[in-house]
Formats: sequence, structure tokens, C-alpha cells
Amino acid sequence: MTTPARTVLVSGASGFIGSELQRQLRADGHTVLRLVRRPAEERDEYEWHPEHGALPVEAIERADAVVNLSGASLSRLPWTYRYKRQILHSRLQATRTLATAIARSSSRPEVLVSGSAVGYYGDRPGELLAEGAQRGAGFLPKVVASWEGATAPADAATRVVHARTGIVLGSGGALAPLLLLTRLGLAGPIGTGRQHWPWISVHDEAAAIRHLLFDSKLSGPVNLVGPAPATADEIGRAVARAMGRPYWLRAPRFAITAVLAHAGRELLLADQNVDPGRLHGDGFTFRHPSAREAVTASLSA
Repeated sequence: MTTPARTVLVSGASGFIGSELQRQLRADGHTVLRLVRRPAEERDEYEWHPEHGALPVEAIERADAVVNLSGASLSRLPWTYRYKRQILHSRLQATRTLATAIARSSSRPEVLVSGSAVGYYGDRPGELLAEGAQRGAGFLPKVVASWEGATAPADAATRVVHARTGIVLGSGGALAPLLLLTRLGLAGPIGTGRQHWPWISVHDEAAAIRHLLFDSKLSGPVNLVGPAPATADEIGRAVARAMGRPYWLRAPRFAITAVLAHAGRELLLADQNVDPGRLHGDGFTFRHPSAREAVTASLSA
């Protein structure tokens, strides 16, 4: 069944995921409105300043749905004290501004899909992590809990989904540093390499958001990860194989934690076998059901 054309307001539209989401939405005939932090230059742009809670009322009232992808990149290293504050506050400011505007609007959107992360679960070796799992320990679990809590003003006004995203495999994003190391012939196991990395292709990430917008009644947290678990070693080897490069130089755990501290422990070394059961059970079909297929697709795009 064809989804009627809708108007979707997107924050973070120019980012890695946002760019692919825009492409897919427009290909389906939907109208995309973009929130920008500079003077608006196009008819589909609205200037906003979430650090001041400033958002044009018209942007919300024109939208049938809202997608919130704003937030400082987790891939920027190192995580200094100042940057950790930016990681948190950039997410809280954007989410609160959007949620408050939705709650106050006289013409409310049908759904808000707000970015979130599997970082909520922390390092959990030996566990299968569904959405009902308890919050883990560490910096990222605290950030994600606060981030999701920031949608509270909108919870009674519209359907709210927290898109708990894993490592998005594509030509940019989290895969970019691994691609560079592999191209230089410096790839190899990270730590033991046996830790599960919750992955999803960039195509399926955007397609899953579209599903949650138009073809779903789900609310609350939904894990956006691929259906076949993969380890860091399996993903690294898939990249090296696809690029025809060696995979040999191990990065030991002590070196990663010494150089990257929290970022190393929580991004690279955490073991998270995350289950996409809610998404899969809701009828979503993955174009790239294995990490190897996702890597191959990202490198051939």
C-alpha cells in the first residue's frame, strides 16, 4: 500500500543519516522541511536555535511528522570534559525544544521519531539486549536516559519513538575511521575483537525511520540494529576483505583505554548483542540482513 504524501520536519538533516533519510523520503514523494542553525536560504528551511529554545511555530504546524537527529557526533575524539558536556547538552537542547514546541502547537504532528542510541545498555557481555533491558553503567547510558527523557513534553501530545541506533555502516559515520585505517593497511582486531558491535546499514537505518513514521504504531524505545549479530572482528574483516587490504594489526585493550578513555571503552570495546525484535516483529524488512552485506553495499555505493 502506498503511503500518502506527508510533510516531515527533520533536524540534523544534513548529517550522515539525515542525508540518506532525506533522499528516501523525497524518492517516496514526501516533502522534507529542514531545521538549520543559520539564516534560512531555501523555502524548505527554518532557522532555529535550540540552545535558546527558539523554533518557529510554523515549522511544527506544517509538519505531519518530526524526526530529531540532532546531537554532537560521538565519533569525534577524544571525549574531553568540555566535549562530553557538548554531547549531552546538544541532545537535550534540541530534543526539549522540539518536544516543547510540539506540546504547545495547535496543529500537532502525528509522530516524533527522536534519535537515541544503543549506548543506553552499556557493556553487557553474554546478554541479549531487548528494549526492556535495564540501563547500563557509564557515560553513554546516562546520556541516553536523559536524552530520551527530554521528549517528555511531547509524550501526551503525539506518538513518540526513541530510535536506539547502533553503529551505522555506510561511506561515512562510524565506519569512516575504520575505512581509513584499512586503506592504510593498519586494520586489525580491536581489543579481543570478540565484542558484539550492534550494526545497521545506513539504508536500513533511514528505511526503519520511515517505517516508524508511516507504517507503525510503535512508541517508546525501538532498537534500530541489524538482525544478525556480528563481532568487531567480523565487521573489521568484512571491511578489509571488501577493500582487498590486510587485517593484522591488533589494537590492544590497554592501549585503547589509555588513549581514548571513556570513548574507547564505551564505543569500541563494549559488548552489546542488541535484539531488533520490536522492529522486526512490526513488519520491517531489512535490505541488508548481515553485516557483510551492509559493508559491501556501503563500499559499492
